[in-house]
Amino acid sequence: MSTETEDIGLINRREAIRRVSALLGGVAFVGGTSLLAACEKGAPATDTAKAATAAKFSAEDIAFLDEIADTILPTTAKSPGAKAAKTGAFMALMVTDTYGPAEQKRFRDGMQAVDDASKKANKVGFVQATPEQRIAILTSLDLEAKRVMDGKEAADRKKKGLAPLPPAETAPSGDKFLPDQRKENAPGAPDANPTTAISTDTPTHYFRMMKELACLGYFTSEIGYTKAMRYVESPGKFEPCIPYTKGEVAWAPHA
Repeated sequence: MSTETEDIGLINRREAIRRVSALLGGVAFVGGTSLLAACEKGAPATDTAKAATAAKFSAEDIAFLDEIADTILPTTAKSPGAKAAKTGAFMALMVTDTYGPAEQKRFRDGMQAVDDASKKANKVGFVQATPEQRIAILTSLDLEAKRVMDGKEAADRKKKGLAPLPPAETAPSGDKFLPDQRKENAPGAPDANPTTAISTDTPTHYFRMMKELACLGYFTSEIGYTKAMRYVESPGKFEPCIPYTKGEVAWAPHA
């Protein structure tokens, strides 16, 4: 019985990574199989912050990541946001457990880059910035990251002799996970730095790393499962086809 339960958990963690990857455009996660292995191994929620802090992510670092994640996945009328789910500690732990030294450095440098961008645009650090200022900064970085990732994909397709993707599929657009309700009041985002000379060897953009860990951490948390998605711990009869109304939240897979 315990083996069956473990298998169910393993499948759902794989499925969670697959689903979040699809939401982010289908690009493989940074950390690859190491990320999957860390999620399969798991860690009690109470130990997450302790482990991340032990890995030289300070309490201030984790609070900073909480604010980034909460800007991407904020509290709404229907569900608490990423900060309530302690997503920052999850992000720090995953960086420690699944990223190589170069990736860890790029992630940490990216945290500084986010703060520097806020200081340049708003004269205050990211944590001190208003919600509208934060969304403007992350929207700009999201577009920059998309250009980098699209450029890497285009270079990879060219290297493999594949036809380029249609322009409509590569044109930069804001990430749907950045909260629409805040975009309405956000000031104009600062101009992102132009991306040049992108190749298959270009490193993954640091904001891509932050965004995928924020989404994975939130949508595999108890809050993400039970508040942002619909969850039934003990499903009843098998129903292969259930009517769906546009706008309804997704069902969470069984844990």
